[in-house]
Amino acid sequence: MPILSSPSRHGGAPRGTLAVVALAIAFTLLMPLVANAHVTVWPKSTAHGSYERYVVRVPNEKDVATTRVEIRFPADVRISSFLDVAGWKLEVLTDSAGKITGAVWTGNLPPKRFVEFPFVAVNPKEGERVVWPAFQTYAGGQVVEWTGPEGSKSPASVTTLTARPATTAAAAADSAHPAAAATASSGGGSSVPLYTSLAAIALALVSLGLSLRRTGPERA
Repeated sequence: MPILSSPSRHGGAPRGTLAVVALAIAFTLLMPLVANAHVTVWPKSTAHGSYERYVVRVPNEKDVATTRVEIRFPADVRISSFLDVAGWKLEVLTDSAGKITGAVWTGNLPPKRFVEFPFVAVNPKEGERVVWPAFQTYAGGQVVEWTGPEGSKSPASVTTLTARPATTAAAAADSAHPAAAATASSGGGSSVPLYTSLAAIALALVSLGLSLRRTGPERA
């Protein structure tokens, strides 16, 4: 009498099901990253009146190189200094009084790459948020204006301002040495979620392929 093997014994159906589930999870993790592939300023939250090390993060999701990046600084933000980035030329924009109002970086950012431009600034002492209008120029002259409201196709990056903690000796020391405070400050988000999602997709595809190879007529 032929003995029918259980699908779970050979792992065909369960492996395929697990592979599909893994793919769904991986794409779910990856979609927010793709949706947020625009010019952003990090960190996304900081304290009133503090020195902060900011980073302008510029991804290139097009098939041509990004050649120019411009950011305009809010009037109530005081820019202290910039960090040079290899391969990019920095032009600091100022008004008639010498106040820094913007910055322009020119260089070459190939497709599927990103670059970060750090700077140090003094946050406003009041207000709920800071808006960072930016302009991304591609080879050929196309310009994408990241100046829209949140939720739009090309939103401007926003940093939320929070109440500053009670002053302590350590905080006072940091204020006296803004460079040290800026070094200790976080530079923004991590690319780890992106790598994790890509690894999950690759693993799921391999698992799905193995399950399909093992799926076939059962022997008596």
